[in-house]
Amino acid sequence: MTNTQTNTPDTLPKRPIYMRRGPMENLATAIIGLGFLMMFQPFVLALYTWSFITLLAGTVMFIIVSKFPE
Repeated sequence: MTNTQTNTPDTLPKRPIYMRRGPMENLATAIIGLGFLMMFQPFVLALYTWSFITLLAGTVMFIIVSKFPE
């Protein structure tokens, strides 16, 4: 006799916060926003210097996280 159990939302195992799509998409969006703020501020050259890398990291993170299951 086999036990066939369907994976309903109640029976799915809980994933850690860093493996959930919603919070990680929010974090990636915040990183992208931070990159834009860094790029368009006129005061600190170091922030401007790192702005493109920040934008790129947020964009790549968003692309990867958008493939996570709900």
